[in-house]
Amino acid sequence: PDKVVPGIQDFVTEKFGKKFIEPPPFDLAKAFGDSHNGAALIFVLSPGSDPLASLLKFADDRGFGGSKLTSLSLGQGQGPIAMRMIENGVRDGMWVVLQNCHLAVSWMTTLEKLCEDLNPDTTHPEFRLWLTSYPSPHFPVSVLQNGVKMTNEPPKGMKANLMRSYLNDPISDPDFYSSCTNKGAWRTLLFGLCFFHALVQERRKFGALGWNIPYEFNQADYTASVQFFQNHLDDMDMKKGVSWSTVRYMLGEVHYGGRVTDDFDKVLLNTFCKVWFGEHLFPSSFRFFKGYTIPVCKSVGSYIDYIDQLPLKDSPEAFGLHPNADITYQTNRARDVLDTMLSIQPKDSSGGGGETRESVVQKIADDMLGKLPGNFVSHEVKACLKRMGILAPMNIFLRQEIDRLQRVITCVRQTLQDVKLAIDGTIIMSENLRDALDCMYDARVPATWRKISWLSSTLGFWFTELLERHHQLRTWCFEGRPHVFWMTGFFN
Repeated sequence: PDKVVPGIQDFVTEKFGKKFIEPPPFDLAKAFGDSHNGAALIFVLSPGSDPLASLLKFADDRGFGGSKLTSLSLGQGQGPIAMRMIENGVRDGMWVVLQNCHLAVSWMTTLEKLCEDLNPDTTHPEFRLWLTSYPSPHFPVSVLQNGVKMTNEPPKGMKANLMRSYLNDPISDPDFYSSCTNKGAWRTLLFGLCFFHALVQERRKFGALGWNIPYEFNQADYTASVQFFQNHLDDMDMKKGVSWSTVRYMLGEVHYGGRVTDDFDKVLLNTFCKVWFGEHLFPSSFRFFKGYTIPVCKSVGSYIDYIDQLPLKDSPEAFGLHPNADITYQTNRARDVLDTMLSIQPKDSSGGGGETRESVVQKIADDMLGKLPGNFVSHEVKACLKRMGILAPMNIFLRQEIDRLQRVITCVRQTLQDVKLAIDGTIIMSENLRDALDCMYDARVPATWRKISWLSSTLGFWFTELLERHHQLRTWCFEGRPHVFWMTGFFN
């Protein structure tokens, strides 16, 4: 399974071209071109992304910086202030940025009404409403449907991370890039910082192997570090050179280290700073890892050409990890891709001559109900346990196992019966029943069953294990303790 996603990438590259597997640069101007004064522009946030800096830069370029743009982070008590900002913006033609809409759940109905009342004929033509929010069930559906949706997810892979750093502000700004006085050290340090930023982002995908706690390092950390590097190089004494202890401290303890709370993560971060940021960074023999060097270039375009030649697939060793660390990550990624593919399959009833989803699931439910074992009768179980010694430790354990398995059997029987009734139209198809129907059709374990039971790859394996667990416990209870136990068939 860990080769599924690389295989998909190779297939897409061969059939359609390389550009279909490389994320395009974030183009705010194109999204703005699709907008108008009667609908919101919505940033869908993700961990590690912060579009505010890009938005402020874009506003300055469009002549809407300073007093012509007002920004507010929503939260408790901020609703009336946001209303006044929107009213002023509609009247005077300003841009209004409301951040973190997912934190203002109670104010979302007011926001929905305000957006519905936006009339392009009576609203100032220059007015724009910008919203940022994490995915939330409380976000108004009508605002989402009518608005221009954008997302700026952190790129995946070292190559994509480096490319994004050089294509976006502040490096992409020619004036900023050429403003540092010590140009040789500036370019080298800048590439080293971009590689460091990509590394701390990418290690997060390996879970606890990468960082003990998944920190949300974002663009703000990177931008602050770039600004610090520029100021430090401009102010330093050329004879003394770069103060590496200052550089390491600012990266490992302030800009990036300020987010780190785990002691071992802090040691790891400072180790990367110590190994990579020193005088040994400047010689041409320096290597971050095999295949990852610091190119000697003068222009941003030359760096972009070098980055474009980097491999699309990164070895975990580039992040300081064992090659086997990639197996778990790629397996989980393949599972997410396949689950997403299943979730977007058409779920309407078939209009052709084949069986519908509902008829297939009804047959599965009938088959499972026919094989499902009967309930444990409480007084019979109690009588058997008394005969064997109800207070014996092994018999106490047996009673606990029977109680937990009985809970699973009851839930399975109730769900199967309700699914059949919902398919027939006797009862309403609730969200849990819809999930059970979809999972049974896709041979997956429904969430309500998985929550109270055990992990299994498919529904068939899970149901077979249910029957085998029931057989082991029933034999032990009514025929006596077995000589051999199936240890993985117990909950505890």
